Amino acid sequence: MKGRIACIGAGTVGHAWAVVFARAGHEVALFDAKAGEVSDRALPAIRRTLGVLAEGGMLEEPEDTVASRITEAASIDEAVADAVYVQESVREDLATKRQVLTRIGECAPPEAIIASSTSAIRGSEFLTHIPEPGRALVAHPVNPPSLIPLVELCGSGSTSAATIEAARGLLVAAGMTPVVVRREIDGFLLNRLQYTLVAEALHLVGEGYCSVDDIDRVITDGLALRWAFLGPFAVAHLNAAEGFQGFVDRLGPMMRRMGEDARTGYQWTDAQVAEIHRQLAARRPVAQIPQLQRERDRNILALRRLKGE
Repeated sequence: MKGRIACIGAGTVGHAWAVVFARAGHEVALFDAKAGEVSDRALPAIRRTLGVLAEGGMLEEPEDTVASRITEAASIDEAVADAVYVQESVREDLATKRQVLTRIGECAPPEAIIASSTSAIRGSEFLTHIPEPGRALVAHPVNPPSLIPLVELCGSGSTSAATIEAARGLLVAAGMTPVVVRREIDGFLLNRLQYTLVAEALHLVGEGYCSVDDIDRVITDGLALRWAFLGPFAVAHLNAAEGFQGFVDRLGPMMRRMGEDARTGYQWTDAQVAEIHRQLAARRPVAQIPQLQRERDRNILALRRLKGE
């Protein structure tokens, strides 16, 4: 489905979505309520992202061609006029999202798909009151979606199956890899897995089992080398001659014991967080985060190229 896309909210996630759709050949209207957000911040950031994509061999057209498809809209009304798909990416606040989605629902064509980038709020809390709620859903990306293709699709309880399928098709055509969350749950899938891991990492560091660097190396030099190509179920399946059943038969009791022992509800202190921040900032100074993000982005693209091969 080709057609005009509206991106509402031009922050880190919003302008990255604009790149996703423009790269796929869509005309994109980008709007943000904050004065100067699009012209002063988002459009220059989009140019930088396109440069990284071009350098990584991930653009099929010249940067200028893709950038020319993204234009600033003066209002929500203007942005969503004639749109076939709207991606909302305003701040993670329920009242704000309800207000913005109400306006989008009133102004967008009745057949337009309306998607929210929310990472934690259930769609049923802010998507069901708009006109034609069957066309609205959550499309939660991984930041930045311009580089990482996963997107979680989740209905609100009022979302039609046709809407989820149409959104999935549009996003696949735009180079994304959607998964469908069948029932609403706080944090969807990715953040529940991510935050659980971070919480246990805080427990292990906070109780003196290891250092911050040790935890990061366990992931980057251990788990991530498999997880970059195989998910945890597939890893387990290949770790036993009999497959996943054999893995659980042998290690299931240990898995249950460690699951009960894990401290995912660990009550970390402000002092512990400050100390972890100090150690991280010593190696990766906060002032250098923009440069470090660019290095991260290049490494993500290099890994995607390798996986593609």
